[in-house]
Amino acid sequence: MEDYNISRGKHFYTIGLSYKKADAEIRGHFSLDEESKQRLLLQAKDEGIDGILVTSTCNRTEIYGFAQHPFQLIKLLCEHTHGTVEEFEKVAYVYKNKQAISHIFRVGTGLDSQILGDFEIISQLKVAFVRSKKLGLANAFLERLVNAVIQASKRIKNETEISSGATSVSFASVQYILNNIENVSEKNILLFGTGKIGRNTCENLVKHTRNNHITLINRTKDKAEKIAGKFNLIVKDYADLQAEIRNSDILIVATGAQNPTISKELIYPKNELLVLDLSIPKNVSDDVQELDNVKLIHLDHLSQMTDETLERRKQFIPQAKAIIDEVENDFNQWLETRKFAPTIKALKKKLKMMKDAELDFQRRKISDFNDEQAEIVSNRIIQKIMKHFANHLKEDSETTDESLELIQKVFHLEELHK
Repeated sequence: MEDYNISRGKHFYTIGLSYKKADAEIRGHFSLDEESKQRLLLQAKDEGIDGILVTSTCNRTEIYGFAQHPFQLIKLLCEHTHGTVEEFEKVAYVYKNKQAISHIFRVGTGLDSQILGDFEIISQLKVAFVRSKKLGLANAFLERLVNAVIQASKRIKNETEISSGATSVSFASVQYILNNIENVSEKNILLFGTGKIGRNTCENLVKHTRNNHITLINRTKDKAEKIAGKFNLIVKDYADLQAEIRNSDILIVATGAQNPTISKELIYPKNELLVLDLSIPKNVSDDVQELDNVKLIHLDHLSQMTDETLERRKQFIPQAKAIIDEVENDFNQWLETRKFAPTIKALKKKLKMMKDAELDFQRRKISDFNDEQAEIVSNRIIQKIMKHFANHLKEDSETTDESLELIQKVFHLEELHK
């Protein structure tokens, strides 16, 4: 990437880990909350990194950025999470330059999601870009790349049926309940945590279970009340958590905390209870499984569920890939223009200098010299010359380097090419 005049970092990398090789526990070690992301970005800025994005979801944690070597980004991740370099090396992936670009397209368009067609990651990328831009860490390359991925994502949603039907972690949890619990409309359901996954789960619960016994608890009560008001649900105080668990048949946990919020001590062992943990890191302690009447299901299990909707979606993968190829190709063509942008800029500057010198000469020589007309004509000629050079460089990418060298040599651009 150093030839593209984008960043001080030599190469563009994607480093990260996902559900494909890292289980929920390991992903939890490398998860980043909002404060950790901010600290990581500030350290990256202090270390001279000038283009970086950070995302962390229940399925993956990734850093996209420019660096001399990928270890710069790996070190940042490990220093701001509980993960170690040794753990990272066992389950992680590192992509470089064009491969890193292709990866972010696959991720952002839902083709690499744990549940095919789950597009929640695209909003995460948007948030990541805004966060980096506020800190001056989103360069022109990242802005163009994120916008291209958003464009591909929109086109896939609009032009294919890969996202038809409700399929996400939140829907999968409700689907599991519908498939495994009899008379679900009569069961007492407690939803603990009203973040994004919690809100989506709540909406799916109301829509698909026809249950009037859904209770919400959140550490910040007013957030729960906003959602409850929308769906006419019950809200209880965080202090009532243990009592509400005792009265529940189904407990859904989506708190997004960094440590378990539900332990064996909170659960009344004599009642049958289904617990769904939709959080990364895990928010339900493993010791809950020691209770005979309790069944604990984690989101990794839910995400492995295949149903007719998911199977149907697979037939649209080739169509989605074709859209990605088209948008990615457009991006790469733009990227090629970055390679010759400084030379074109220097050439324009040189032609303008030649024009100014010639007009100054003619102005002294011709008594009734028309400055305005001369400026218009000469600027149009420069514009046409520049267009010819730019089109040649765009269309003949195989000889771009030779062409750039020739232009620089013919017009003596070395002193201007800065």
